[in-house]
Amino acid sequence: MTVYGGHDVPGRLITVEGIDGSGKSTQLALLQKWLEAQDYGTFLSDWNSSALVREATRRGKKKRMLTPMTFSLIHATDFADRTERHIIPPLKAGALVLADRYVYTAFARDVARGVNPCWVRNLYRFAVKPTIAFYFRISVDDAMRRIVGGRDAISYYEAGMDQHLSTDVNESFRLFQGAVIEQYDRMVDEFGLVVIDASRSIEEQQMRMRETVITALSGVRKSRIRQWVDSNVTAKACRP
Repeated sequence: MTVYGGHDVPGRLITVEGIDGSGKSTQLALLQKWLEAQDYGTFLSDWNSSALVREATRRGKKKRMLTPMTFSLIHATDFADRTERHIIPPLKAGALVLADRYVYTAFARDVARGVNPCWVRNLYRFAVKPTIAFYFRISVDDAMRRIVGGRDAISYYEAGMDQHLSTDVNESFRLFQGAVIEQYDRMVDEFGLVVIDASRSIEEQQMRMRETVITALSGVRKSRIRQWVDSNVTAKACRP
């Protein structure tokens, strides 16, 4: 099966994956600051952030109307819009795109919700192949401790309550996220995900990321990237 689109771009695409509470977003933010300090221009793309479907997603979640297939199609629409507008253009300009979640989130979550894995992979076959895809592996219990200690409550869909695994939100979270972890672990060899032990210190994780990324940046022209980044930031600031 063809998993990725046939894109030939000079930029680099670095993605991070992992269940909620794995610390991937923190590590990506640290990596971005480090890359910027090295004079590399970066663009950040967040999962489920397209304005095209944001309102529909918000309402669907609020009313708990999203079925596994609806969830899958909405996220694929969001991803297609961001790929066209915010991922491919900077990559064509030679920039570094940092994606907080990528197609593997859909492959893990949708399949954990019962969607056919081949169908989901085919749905995203237009995606750009990442230069590096990090997977922050953590146990469900460790992730849950971080989430509970950092915010008020676990959300309905985050806990997989739509799957009716348990009436207890904490137990449902354990069961659903455990199934998501199983899918991620299966993808390590399939897609060559770079595994980071998310139970290690923040500093150790970041060092592993930097060591991996710096090798992939060989041949990247900083001046070209910086020029494109600065011009686009200025253009956005001038828009009414």
